[in-house]
Amino acid sequence: MAEDRPPPARRPRERRQPSAGPAPTEARLQEAALNHLARFAATEAGLARVLQRRVARWAQRAEREGMEPEAVAPIVAAGRAAAVSVARRMVAAGAVDDAAFAAARARRLSRAGRSRRAIAAHLAAKGVGGEMASETLEEAGTDEVTAALAHLRRRRQGPFDPDPPEEAEAVRAARMKAMGALARAGFPREVAEAALDLDRAEAEARIIESRRG
Repeated sequence: MAEDRPPPARRPRERRQPSAGPAPTEARLQEAALNHLARFAATEAGLARVLQRRVARWAQRAEREGMEPEAVAPIVAAGRAAAVSVARRMVAAGAVDDAAFAAARARRLSRAGRSRRAIAAHLAAKGVGGEMASETLEEAGTDEVTAALAHLRRRRQGPFDPDPPEEAEAVRAARMKAMGALARAGFPREVAEAALDLDRAEAEARIIESRRG
């Protein structure tokens, strides 16, 4: 009787590197921009960065396939300039609106428990200018106490602690831990204290009310 033998191990398939494909012309970048905007909101600067990264990926692949750097460089320069032009054209067409992006993102992040400081940093990273970000946060009238409550609920701290301590020392320790978490998230001390002073019913009601707007 033949001895049972394990089947031979399969050799892992080598992952093929994606090909460079056609050079990133302005027409192709515009098509890429439309595809991106169909799936994601973006600012003018953010969209330009997305397109420029596309140009950079093409350059890396083209050089890996043997295209001379001297031939790649002018195509990259033209592609980067075209990315900026396409992003500007999307703004003119109304497909990109930095102010609308900033307002919608600020509301969403505030409801998710992000502080004004964290929202401002996020908007800056997405290409929203500092002045526009400040105006957006003022106009949005984001309630930082409510945002802090949303943060606490996600972490099950403060009014949302499912098993709050009873001893005075443990109560103080839990409060200090929650204060530290809120401080690291960018909430001012007075906001953190106001949020932690609310009981669960008040805190829940405040969050629910904020989501009706």
